Amino acid sequence: MDALTRLNNAMTNKGTAFTKAEREAYGLEGLLPPAIQTIEQQSEQAYQQFLAKADAMSQHLFLMGLYDTNRVLFYHLIGAHVTEMLPVIYTPTIGDAVIRYNEDYTSPKDALFLSINDSTSVIQRIVKQRATETPHIKMIVITDGEGVLGIGDWGINGVNIAIGKLAVYTVAAKVNPAEVLPVVLDVGTNNETLINDPFYLGNRHERVRGERFDTFIETIVQTMTTNYPNVLLHWEDFGRENAARILEKYRNDYLTFNDDIQGTGIMVVAAAVSASKAANIKLPSQRILIFGGGTAGIGVATQLLDEMSRQSGQDEAVIKQQLFIYDRFGLVTTEHEDLTDGQKQFAHERSELGDLDTTDLVAVIKQLKPTMLIGASGVTGAFTEDVVRAMAEVSEQPAIIPLSNPTRLSEAKPEDIIKWTNGQALVVTGSPFAPVDYKGVTYTIGQANNALLYPGLGLGAVVCQAERITMGMLSAAANAVANLVDTSVVGAPLLPKVADLQHASLAVATAVVKQAVSEKLNTITITDAETAVREKMWEATYH
Repeated sequence: MDALTRLNNAMTNKGTAFTKAEREAYGLEGLLPPAIQTIEQQSEQAYQQFLAKADAMSQHLFLMGLYDTNRVLFYHLIGAHVTEMLPVIYTPTIGDAVIRYNEDYTSPKDALFLSINDSTSVIQRIVKQRATETPHIKMIVITDGEGVLGIGDWGINGVNIAIGKLAVYTVAAKVNPAEVLPVVLDVGTNNETLINDPFYLGNRHERVRGERFDTFIETIVQTMTTNYPNVLLHWEDFGRENAARILEKYRNDYLTFNDDIQGTGIMVVAAAVSASKAANIKLPSQRILIFGGGTAGIGVATQLLDEMSRQSGQDEAVIKQQLFIYDRFGLVTTEHEDLTDGQKQFAHERSELGDLDTTDLVAVIKQLKPTMLIGASGVTGAFTEDVVRAMAEVSEQPAIIPLSNPTRLSEAKPEDIIKWTNGQALVVTGSPFAPVDYKGVTYTIGQANNALLYPGLGLGAVVCQAERITMGMLSAAANAVANLVDTSVVGAPLLPKVADLQHASLAVATAVVKQAVSEKLNTITITDAETAVREKMWEATYH
């Protein structure tokens, strides 16, 4: 490797940390300032530069510039300031980064761009070439940018989601950044703003659907798994029409995972388990109303159904009577003809509800008497004062969980929920919120951040080279997180803090490996789960 290549490769560049001997050996003399710094000095200098930026988006661009030039320093810096920087490199700031991708574009950031307009042979050639250059890939995050967070279809701009998601894998679970690959599938976009933007960098046509889309996905799966055996395929931000379908097609035959469906689902299971402990009731005794019947909402319902059935030993058909979905058209019932496959699984008989106005959320709460209300709608302020007070009327200690992010899309603010319920509510949010002081008690708000779960889940699956990810492994991950918090203290958070990401990831990965071994899904021998996980963790240090 010549000197300039070494400096321009983010995985090999140390910048001013190259020693005198290294500068001589690699021909770097004269190519760097003469001062030689430690990584700690570099990190502190970069942190001061970060603090000087005017807003979160400017900070995001600064950090991603560092990602482009010195990957080790990028992760060292974020690891030292994870609570402060995680919201900058991922949610909520990543949403704005996706929207501004065209105007802020500087480099591909090692992502792979695959177009539906290319032939199968071209795609195979592209992936084979990448596999030749980076043969040790263990994780691939794939998106088509149709269902980005709560902001919708952003075409190939969604590549920022894949890049950011993998960055969180490394920050949280210490996944080796040399073993990950962000992939964006360009199948077009239905976002007219992008199509009419002269600087949009993707295909300028409507999204391709149907058989051609399915064939393209099949090509991607076969090509990736052929070139990267035992790789984890992580599907991210596909639209509601395709997300569950793709997962169902491949989940039993490949090591694959959808964070929007399964990750959000098990994160809420962890929150629900903790809330149940805090309220001193069993999870299977909860009556749960999920506001939002899209990909995330159905994923939450599916995981809760499995966990409640698993804990109680009851048939899922019985548990379904305690789970309700409320979508755009109101409570999901069998009278609706345009239900998704996922919604059909949780639709209740209209005849069982009498003369209830199923389009009135307050009326639905008063009749169904849920003990837990979960928001997965992306509808700002949907949990109004009347809605929240209704929850407090029908439940002594209601769990109210507005999941939608970024922050501006949250169904309610924690301070309002706590005030409107006179401190009764158990609150978890999807976005970060400051603690709430109410009547002498400080309520620290637990954040249902998928980063507490999916990095450890993915790491665990890769460590034992699992054949697939099962519901049992997802349950093990959720309970590992729930077991990390003490719910006996009034006002204590119901989930671990973001600062404890690495501790949570270790616990999750270890639990997942143990569960995979118990289900005989590991394809390599595991003697001790935690030791195997620790040995796989990468450290952000120079070598």
